[in-house]
Amino acid sequence: MLFRRFALLLTVMALALTAAPARAAEPVTGFRAVDITGDGGVVLKANVIAPAASGRHPAVVLPSSWGLNDAEYLAQAKVLAGRGYVVVSYTPRGWWFSGGRIDTAGPKDMADLSLVIDWTIANTATDPSRIGAAGISYGAGISLLGAAHDARIRAVGVLSGWTDLVASLYADQTRHRQSSGLLQLAAQLVGRPSDELTAMLADFNANRDVDRVMAWARVRSASTYLDRINANGPAVLIANAWGDSFFPPNQLAGFYQGLTGPKRLELRPGDHAIAELTGVLGLPNEVWTSLYAWLDEHLDGGAPTGPNPVQVTPLNAATETYPSWSALTGSTRRYGLGAIRTLDGTGLLGGDPSTGWSKTLPTDRDTVAAGGVVLLTNGASAITGQQPQIWLPFVDRSRAGVWAAERPSSAQRIRGVPRAHLEISGSATGGTLVAYLYDLDPLGNAKLITHAPATWTANGDVDLDLWATAYDLPAGHSLTLVVDTVDPLYYDENDPNETITIGGGSYLDIPLR
Repeated sequence: MLFRRFALLLTVMALALTAAPARAAEPVTGFRAVDITGDGGVVLKANVIAPAASGRHPAVVLPSSWGLNDAEYLAQAKVLAGRGYVVVSYTPRGWWFSGGRIDTAGPKDMADLSLVIDWTIANTATDPSRIGAAGISYGAGISLLGAAHDARIRAVGVLSGWTDLVASLYADQTRHRQSSGLLQLAAQLVGRPSDELTAMLADFNANRDVDRVMAWARVRSASTYLDRINANGPAVLIANAWGDSFFPPNQLAGFYQGLTGPKRLELRPGDHAIAELTGVLGLPNEVWTSLYAWLDEHLDGGAPTGPNPVQVTPLNAATETYPSWSALTGSTRRYGLGAIRTLDGTGLLGGDPSTGWSKTLPTDRDTVAAGGVVLLTNGASAITGQQPQIWLPFVDRSRAGVWAAERPSSAQRIRGVPRAHLEISGSATGGTLVAYLYDLDPLGNAKLITHAPATWTANGDVDLDLWATAYDLPAGHSLTLVVDTVDPLYYDENDPNETITIGGGSYLDIPLR
């Protein structure tokens, strides 16, 4: 298995080198493989490419993604060097041929990044006052955290990265099963997990010692160091996907709002690292193009990126720009959940929240309503332009609650974070629900707009933020909420053979533009 993965990576490298666009504005040096000494003497494998012209140049450091190595960025390193940057790509400790063991963007990785910058200044024609760090996924997280620990980093590109690892693992107190499983598998196949990482993953999967796992995750969360990042003042570009099944967009939007320095937020359809993928292969790519412009503006005197730093591409509409994240939402409309009709098992979604009704769900029965498969479902949607779809009559009403709104006469532009308030009873020890928001057409076809899970420990109110989204609900279509208790994307905390009851007073808030 390891050999096959290595052969696949070599193939990707070859594609990157041959497909890299010939857009170089300047002659460049060839790639040079180097060893850089990291914290504690650990050897980090890296490669360097630079402009051939004399003089000092801005530099960009690119830590590789989880499970990949410094060859990941060969195509983009060549483009950046052609634009006038010294580019140092490196494999973080514990991965592939770098020494040490995986630190998961912890203190040793932060020390390593600073030592890579030291090496870059000492061994290349880098201008020490013009240094950036960027990457995809793991490389994005290391770069952003590094900006809190090393003030020399003046610009950051966070592509499919995280800002709150606690939220990534335990969003709304619900453990993410599939995404954490893939991260663990990659570490076992092409990495050397530290004893600490192995212990944390074991505790996470067993749902034990949660406070310790969360404390470990906070050390590895940029949100923990927001004040320090603001004090250092780097220019931060955050680019992510609405359907990122590793790092959903809500945490990124919240972090973005807290930044006080130069900042930009871009959200597109897709899943984790999908939007950047063609750029890794050396093909034209709008995420990487945005990164070029961001680095040029803040490291090389390039043109300003414009007055509207929030750019969103809705799931089914053209790209829009806004002066702030809060400007996406013009108003919020409340849809009360109503009594379930006997004829079709569907309740009305709309009007004031009503009382005197309830809907009881079994705790261990799934339905066709689902968030999909990690990476694949939302990744395919980004490529095809079609949202995941079910036929709503196939949703078993004995296993799920379904509420459908009146069909509007004009399109509704949903922009922001939908929020559900559910009155819960039934399981005294708590449980898990998953809420799905659909676009229902007149024929019963339901396209997934967004979803999210929620876990609680006692009966009462459950307030759930669904994943942020941008979607145009067509005229004549019904906004539809489905709630069930099982989704393979997540661990659930439901006792078997029990029930959970949703009661009157529940409602859904929809952000509208």
